[in-house]
Amino acid sequence: QVQLVESGGGLVQPGGSLRLSCAASGFTFSRYAMSWYRQAPGKERELVAGISSTGGSTNYVDSVKGRFTISRDNAKNTVYLQMNSLKPEDTAVYYCNAKTVGVGWAHNYWGQGTQVTISS
Repeated sequence: QVQLVESGGGLVQPGGSLRLSCAASGFTFSRYAMSWYRQAPGKERELVAGISSTGGSTNYVDSVKGRFTISRDNAKNTVYLQMNSLKPEDTAVYYCNAKTVGVGWAHNYWGQGTQVTISS
């Protein structure tokens, strides 16, 4: 059974830091690109950061560049999102995503989300 379990969310003050983790099971983690998405109230879900299956390539939405870092540990089947210099506009539910594609098929898995609230 495929599972993506996020943790590490919470309430922090502006300028603070959080580290999100996403523990994966039930599939071959090292073959999947991993991403973090977020969805704020009344807004569409957006891609925050992504990392390739090997960890050799990463990408970020412009609004988090220089503040967030995505990483993965394929030995632990876990992907992380280090978030620094947090702003109120970073408040959202953060979701972990796993994706792989082949010829004529694709697998796409989601976690249940973890709430991140930035407020003084």
